[in-house]
Amino acid sequence: QLQLAESGGGLVQPGGSLKVSCASSGPAFSLYIMAWFRQAPGKERECVARINWDGSLSVYSDSVKGRFVISRDNEKETVSLQMNSLDYEDTAVYYCAADDGRRWSTDWKVYEYWGQGTQVTVSA
Repeated sequence: QLQLAESGGGLVQPGGSLKVSCASSGPAFSLYIMAWFRQAPGKERECVARINWDGSLSVYSDSVKGRFVISRDNEKETVSLQMNSLDYEDTAVYYCAADDGRRWSTDWKVYEYWGQGTQVTVSA
C-alpha cells in the first residue's frame, strides 16, 4: 500500500512560481505512474501532469504546458511539480496520485493512491 503526502502549497502572486512535492512511503514506488491533479471549487478534477516510472516521459495538459514541470526521484521516492508563470486560474487544491496499473491515463478514477492535497492560491 502506497501512502502519499503533498507539501509546498501556499499563496503566490500572479506571475510567480511555486513548487509542490509529494513524498511516498510504501513498496516499489518506481513501478508507479505518478500524476498531479488539481481541483478548483465547482470544477472537475483535472490531470495537469503525469510521468512514467523512470521519468523518461512526461505529459502535460494544455492548460499548463510550457509552464509546469513534473519530475520524480525514485531513490528519494518523491514526485514534484514546479509551477511557473502562475495565474489566477491555477488556484486549486493540488493532489499527487499513483497508478500501479500503468494505464497512462488522465482519468482520476484509475489512480489507486492519493495524497491529502495541498492548496495553491494565486492572488495579488
